Amino acid sequence: MSDTYIPLEQYKRKWIFNHKDLPVTDEDKALIKPLSQKASMEVWNKWISSKSSYAEQFGKGDWAAKDSAWSDTEHWQSAWDSEEAAIPEPIALHIDWQDAAKVYFCYEKYQVIETRWDVFVRNWKCFLFFDDGPLLISPKQKQAIMFLQSGQYKLGSRG
Repeated sequence: MSDTYIPLEQYKRKWIFNHKDLPVTDEDKALIKPLSQKASMEVWNKWISSKSSYAEQFGKGDWAAKDSAWSDTEHWQSAWDSEEAAIPEPIALHIDWQDAAKVYFCYEKYQVIETRWDVFVRNWKCFLFFDDGPLLISPKQKQAIMFLQSGQYKLGSRG
């Protein structure tokens, strides 16, 4: 394994993908790839922000800080709390990525997970055990989602 990834078994937040109430298949676990701190920083600096380390710090010059980057704000908490596994419908309507599209779930500058869109959709609740402003992006797409601790999320586009 290159120095780009951390084995999931060694990832400090691995428990979110081993939760008994939200089982993740072995096939999906194989496609959930936490990035090393260095690789996380490279993804964050390139696609999120070269100035801020996490969402609460976004400011002037950060695309995610611009109101114009975000088109809709919706609620994710009730869907997360429900027995229903489906991702909230507005997300499914906003994102038209191929199942195999590479996505980055960016918790903060040094905590990024690479996976595929279909894996994220099936396991989105696990990713949101930590909900302090993570962003979901795909390097080849402009759409983005920011999840907020308030139980809301913002749909938008990277500038």
